[in-house]
Amino acid sequence: MERSRRLGDESGAPYATLSESELRAVTTILRENDAFDDDDRIAYVGLAEPDRRLVRSGSPSPRRARAHILTFSTGTARTVIVDLSTRAVVETTRIEPTETGQVPLLQEEHALIREILLADDRWTSALELRGIDDASTVALAALSAGRFPIPGEDGRRMARVLGHHQPTPQTMPWAHPIDGLVAFVDLTAREVTDVVDTGVVDIPQESADYHVPGTFGPERTTQKPIVIQQPEGPSFTFDGDTISWEKWSLRIGYDMREGLILHDVGFEDAGRIRPILHRASIAEMLVPYGDPGPVRFWQNYFDTGEYLLGRLVNSLEIGCDCVGDITYLDVPIADARGDVKILPNAVCIHEEDAGVLWKHTEQFTGTTDVRRQRRLVISFFVTVGNYDYGFYWYLYLDGKIEFEAKATGLVFTAAFDERTSRFASELAPGLAAPYHQHLFCARLDMAVDDDASVVDEIDVTRVPRDDDNLHGTAIGFTATRLRTEQESGRRADASVDRTWRVSARDTRNRFGRPVSYVLAPEGKPVLMAQPDSVIASRARFATRDLWVTEYDPEQRYPAGELVNQSAGEQGIPEFIADDASIDGADLVLWHTFGLTHFPRTEDWPIMPVDTCGFVLRPHDFFDRNPTLDVPASADSCGCAHQAHTHASPEHHLQHHTVHPSAERR
Repeated sequence: MERSRRLGDESGAPYATLSESELRAVTTILRENDAFDDDDRIAYVGLAEPDRRLVRSGSPSPRRARAHILTFSTGTARTVIVDLSTRAVVETTRIEPTETGQVPLLQEEHALIREILLADDRWTSALELRGIDDASTVALAALSAGRFPIPGEDGRRMARVLGHHQPTPQTMPWAHPIDGLVAFVDLTAREVTDVVDTGVVDIPQESADYHVPGTFGPERTTQKPIVIQQPEGPSFTFDGDTISWEKWSLRIGYDMREGLILHDVGFEDAGRIRPILHRASIAEMLVPYGDPGPVRFWQNYFDTGEYLLGRLVNSLEIGCDCVGDITYLDVPIADARGDVKILPNAVCIHEEDAGVLWKHTEQFTGTTDVRRQRRLVISFFVTVGNYDYGFYWYLYLDGKIEFEAKATGLVFTAAFDERTSRFASELAPGLAAPYHQHLFCARLDMAVDDDASVVDEIDVTRVPRDDDNLHGTAIGFTATRLRTEQESGRRADASVDRTWRVSARDTRNRFGRPVSYVLAPEGKPVLMAQPDSVIASRARFATRDLWVTEYDPEQRYPAGELVNQSAGEQGIPEFIADDASIDGADLVLWHTFGLTHFPRTEDWPIMPVDTCGFVLRPHDFFDRNPTLDVPASADSCGCAHQAHTHASPEHHLQHHTVHPSAERR
């Protein structure tokens, strides 16, 4: 079963995604106020979210949009704030690229780069030296340039371009990298500023055309159908953009930069919705490569801030991307000309079985109880060049929140030789895939019972021998309060099962303990580049697993507002510069997590999904297990409404003695 809805609540709710009509109004207002003409391009437009403190107090919050606008012919750019109620431009700020950075790359700039390179003799001559007489058979990867001390580049709007040979339209070009060659392109001057050619390298020739049936042999015929049915439909309902499922309530939002956003996430307990998160998103995604050679030293991509991954979303298909009873959300976004596009089936929502929720066979009562876990899945998939990424938010019956990123697609390729063997894996004859990382940063705007919060770092500990621990068997934990923003830059540590507990400052459960949610990290490596490297400076957020800041509505992105060709030490370094107290404040958690990828032969020619993520788990948030009211599944164990009894009462009475095996449980 498949259903479809349009995201964009016309109610004007404070955090509702800009609707199709509102996006059209933004363009109209810009033109009416002489803030947008035919030489201009909209690099980004999204909701200018109101201060949550004003919203919480009930104060009026104007409905506004924020746009980054590039004047195409001059390369100058500005940020414009539009008020949709008054139909006015309320703020215009010139963007200084040397001080901050450039607006994101435009999709039409990729076509421009092709025109520029085809007209450049240095580029076409370099291709001819490699046996490629027709430059149009080269697939171009036009990539963000980063910001390096290269003479003449400061302040220019740049891209760097690598090529892969594609002799026929059906050829998978990533199998045939044209190595030893990179072009530097000025997008405003429309010229190639440099062609770096380190010498001819043989182009790998083995096919990777997995998309052509039969390339790698016949398909297997052994799979039997798996059918997932919900004959009564899904258990969730919509009210505008707000979804209710089991005891969960939240508003779904979407942004062309961040993609999926969850607002006002809460859980019903004792007849009221208890807040957990004001806002949750994956605010940045960084892919730093580890090949330091002259052709690829600059390869470090901020897929969110430089490419706007939210606009690169896939249109999902039932039975392929999502299975079961599916509700899809269509998403409106504005293109560079200000026209509104509808991205169909951008967000997938469904529920699925998630194994055993809880289970026990009790010898004294002779009963067995088991309940099934299920989860609500809210997801979207994007394609950023060679890689594809899935973003999955899971909400569980027991109050747990989980995020999972799925990485698949094709690894970026190079030629394999003696030099690259130190920094890359050989996946096919002469074909290399450089080592790299996929690092994500979640922005978690916490609202544990809508109270001011504190954060404690929790480590498990061995308890020293003393009069209370004569045999040395005790275990315990330490709780270290994080008190200021600069103190909050923390590393995960699996050896002590380190977690971070976010507790309401003033709210207690029935035992007098603070109600809290715990962030459980996976604890994999953060950014591996040297601390004094350019990429570490531009992505300082990625050098720690956790940062905590006092809420500020202007602090939305961990690497700063303008990431393309950004100056260093923006974002998190600026946010924590005043070292504000986080001991009893409105708090935002910034959590970096991800994968360090040393490509395997199994990753070629297409990579099976690899995953990473984190969990937010209630800790003393509820007074008891919140799933005691979950009914048994009639079709799973034959015990629909009562525990299944294995022994008669007489048998139970005769054996009301602890069996030795029970003592060891």
